[in-house]
Formats: sequence, C-alpha cells, structure tokens
Amino acid sequence: MCGIVAYIGHQAAAPILLKGLERLEYRGYDSAGVALLEKGRIEIRKVKGRVADLKALMAQETWTAQLGIGHTRWATHGEPNQTNAHPHVNEDGSLVVVHNGIIENHAALKEELERRGHQFYSETDTEVLVHLIEEIQHQKRCSLAEAVRLALTEVVGAYAIVVFSSDEPETLVGARKGSPLVIGIGKNEYYFASDATPIVEYTKRVIYLDDGEVASIENGRLEIKTLDNQVQDPVIEELTISLEAIEKGGFEHFMLKEIYEQPEAILRAIRGRVRPAQNRVKLSGVWIYKDEIPHLQRLITVGCGTSWHAGLVGEYLIEDMARLPVEVEYGSEFRYRNPIIYSNDLVVAISQSGETADTLAAVKLAKEKGARVLGICNVVGSSIAREAHSGIYTHAGPEIGVASTKAFTTQLAALTMMGILMGQLRRQLTDEAVHQLLTELYRIPDKIRDILKLDNMIREIAGKYAHANNFLYLGRGYNFPVALEGALKLKEISYIHAEGYPAAEMKHGPIALIDENMPVVVIATNHKQFDKIVSNVQEVKSRGGKIISVVTENGRELRSLSDDYIEIPSTLDPLSPLLSIIPLQLLAYHIAVLRGCDVDKPRNLAKSVTVE
Repeated sequence: MCGIVAYIGHQAAAPILLKGLERLEYRGYDSAGVALLEKGRIEIRKVKGRVADLKALMAQETWTAQLGIGHTRWATHGEPNQTNAHPHVNEDGSLVVVHNGIIENHAALKEELERRGHQFYSETDTEVLVHLIEEIQHQKRCSLAEAVRLALTEVVGAYAIVVFSSDEPETLVGARKGSPLVIGIGKNEYYFASDATPIVEYTKRVIYLDDGEVASIENGRLEIKTLDNQVQDPVIEELTISLEAIEKGGFEHFMLKEIYEQPEAILRAIRGRVRPAQNRVKLSGVWIYKDEIPHLQRLITVGCGTSWHAGLVGEYLIEDMARLPVEVEYGSEFRYRNPIIYSNDLVVAISQSGETADTLAAVKLAKEKGARVLGICNVVGSSIAREAHSGIYTHAGPEIGVASTKAFTTQLAALTMMGILMGQLRRQLTDEAVHQLLTELYRIPDKIRDILKLDNMIREIAGKYAHANNFLYLGRGYNFPVALEGALKLKEISYIHAEGYPAAEMKHGPIALIDENMPVVVIATNHKQFDKIVSNVQEVKSRGGKIISVVTENGRELRSLSDDYIEIPSTLDPLSPLLSIIPLQLLAYHIAVLRGCDVDKPRNLAKSVTVE
C-alpha cells in the first residue's frame, strides 16, 4: 500500500523521484523519503508527513545523483515517524532498500540477524530485509543482484522492493511477490515504480514484473531472473494512459475530477461492446464460457470495499437477468473460511487496481479448486488481470482519488453487460428486454451529465448537514448496495460515521438512533418498491429525522416528506445504481470539503490495498 519509485540513468534523479512520489502519494502518505547516490555516498532524506514536506527539505540542497530510490509510506509495522520512514539502510550506510508489503517471518529473521551482530533502529519489517541482503552478500561474496535473489528465498510474505549499494554504483535491483512493480525503459535509463503513473511522463515502454521475479540493471543492461535462478525473457508493453489523465485538469481535487469523468468513463466501458441495433453484447471474457454458462449452477463474486458493493449490485443484476444464483463474498473472508467451490462455478473477482491482496488470494484459491475465474479490473497488466482465466477491463482510466468513484460505476457497467449477455445465453431475456436495456445503457452517460448540473444545489444541501456526526442511508433492491456505497463514501472522506441499510431493516434496530440530529439519505428511484420506501420515510419523519431523498420525477409524494431532495433522471431499475450513486458521491465530497478534510488523501487510507 506504499508507493515506490526509482531511477538509474543519465538525468538528475532527485526531481524524477520527487515528482514520482507526488503522483504515488495516493498509495500512502504517512511519511516519505528518498535515497540518492551522491558523489559515491548514499544520502538519505526522509520526513514524517507528506511529499511536500520532503520537497521543502530537499530544496535546501543541490543534488546531482543519477541513481536513487524514493518511497511514500502507509504504515504497517511501526508508527508513522521519521525513524520508521523508508528508505532503510544497513549499519554502515552502504546498502539501502525501499519496500511495499509485509514480511511475515521478519521476527524470526531479525532474531537470527541480531544473533549475528546486526543492530536495528526502526520498528519496521523492512529494515530486516536490508540486513538480510547484507548478511548474504557477506557470506556468499556475491553480487548485489544475487544477494537479493538469495535473500528473498528466505522471506515469507508479500513485497515489492528496490535496492542499491554504494559498492555497486551502476546497479539497481528490484523484485516483487504479491505487490506490484513495473519497470520503465527509457533511452539508456530505467525506472522502477509501484504503478505507471510516475513513469508515463518519461517513457511508454514498460515491463510488468511477475511474482517471484528479480530484475537487475547492471551497467545499463537489464536482466530478469526467477527466485530459482531461471533467466526470463520479458515482454515489453506500451502504456495507454496519458500524462493529462493523471493531472487534476483544473479541478480542486482528483475526486471531483473523477466524479465528472464518469460519463466518458462509462462510454469507454461500453463502447464497442454494446450494440443495440444488433441486440448484442460483445464481451470476449464472458463469451469464451458460452457453452458452459447455460449449465452453470452458481456464480461467486469476490471483492473488497467499493468492489464488494459492485458485486452486490451484480448479484441483483445476474439473478434477475440470467436467473443464476449468485453469492457475494468479501475477499478477506473467502480466502480464510474454507469455502465450498465447485469446478463448475464461475468466480468473478472485482478490483479497481487488480492488485487487492485479499481478492488476489481469493483468485488463486478458486483456481486451485478448479473453478473458472473472470476478473473485472481497471489496470491493464495488473496481477488479477494476469491470474484470471479471462476478464473485462473497465477502461475507467487512472483513478487517483482514494475514494473510488468512476471505478465503481464502470464496474457496474461491466456487470450490467455481463448480466445481459448471460441472460441471453441462458435464454432468460426476451429480445425486447435486451434491446430496451442496451438502448437505455447508452443513454446513461447523458443522464449522468444532467445530474452533474445539480452540483451547486447539492453543495448547498451539504452545507446544512456538514456538522452532523452520524448519517443513515436507506435503499431497497438495486439501491440497497448504493446505500452502502454512499455511506462508505461519506465515512471515508469526511470521517462522519455513516451506515447503509435495506430500508425495511431500519425497524430492526437502526430506528432507535433516529432523532432530529440524524440525517437520513433515502434512495427512492425504484419503480416497483416506491410505495414501500415512502412508508419507511414516514417512519423516520414521525421520529424527527431529517430526510434527504434521491428521487425521480415521479417521486412527488416523497418530495413533500423530505427536508431536502435531489431529483435525478428516471431509468430502468437494473440501471438505476449508475445514476443514484452520483449525487451521493457529490454529497460526500462537498461535506468533506466543508469540514476541511483532505478529500484525495483521507487519513489512514490508501488507494491500492496490497497487504492484508
């Protein structure tokens, strides 16, 4: 969950590292640091806090180094402070490492290294790595790259690491297992990074390291080996993201920019795949199972956080359209509870980054049990994209804000297309129903644009409730998962306690919390269940609760009961989550801004959860 960037070449490394860390700060912002090979010595500068603080510190000095590594941290082992900040060095300062992940056997390794005379200064598991590499290099009298490879054969856990030594000034070594690491290839220069965002400004040519691979750049030559010392022939890929896509583009925050990007993101997700004139959905990742889908007994979706909520919407979609039982699992529970998985199950793994540790582990478990795995993710070349048997890229574009927005709606678009295609293959949808769904799906981006025009009004509503300490979100059917996602957005970025519930379940406990200080957000765009939701709202109103409703033009009865309401365009019930989530994203955003919160970097959170 941390950010790594490294450079070796002919340019000054410091500006590249600092700019790269700024672009990676969404992966962790407890502390930041760099190590540079400056005039034959490793110089380290690190701070508790943000990359801006590190830049200010380093601006006081002149840097000429052409080799360096940088890190922005989300704390796992040890509190966020300067001592625990990366990079970490050995005792004589000749060897330095940055690390993302968790070394599970660090305590045993540390005990053995201390017995051999090594002294440790931080609380981190990472410091153990640099001492282990040093010890092996001393024992084996081998190169740095070989010492890293041998050291990692003794390590249990997840890692992406980059290492260099002042004794080998033309060498930079990186490795990964369970945590992403990409290599950028320039002209007589190389980059390592946790993802492509720091690299795209300098090169489009990249190599995605696989688990258990060690990459070494020695005297300008790149070599990749496995942990068992097999030389690999890497595949060079072309980045498709642009520099503009990872800039704010005039918006105050990345989150707001990404909310506004949703119409185009959904268009990218469905373009070329949805063909209303032909009554057809083209999804090769699903189509390869065309002979199996009519006979499937069960589909399992696996995800975490927002992706789990998308999976819940997918349950409604696929059960409704394809009449296929769906189970929705948290990745973290699925991997540990000895789940029953049949060889004829289809497991759908949902992840924005494609690197979510628990979801990735669930993928591997499902494969071991013989199930087919389909991945839905946003990042090309990510671990889940490569581990799954097939997949659907959402094409949301880079998402920098920690609170997911366009990733969620493009996941919903992918699941909607999947549900329609599976409904066709299982002969559960009429041609008329398919045509209606596909035609309306193409109208969704324009309807989202209409909702975005309500931004100023939603900001005014936010101003009335920014002082609240608790929120309740209620929805039914397709909009129950939207209530969960709306509550998650608010708690993530504003630090207000918020809960989502099925509206009818309010009477079974949460109604005890209702008073004049409890804002209740009601999503009431459902056509079939509207009258039931009105009854739930009356129960809240009679107890003094403040009602903020999300309604369509037919929701006049609910508008009269509401303290505030947001009217959005009407659509088919299965597509309603694509619209009803938009005002909830904006509401959470504006409340967080009014409360003075750091919207893009909420406390204690990181974008890509690559550790358990």
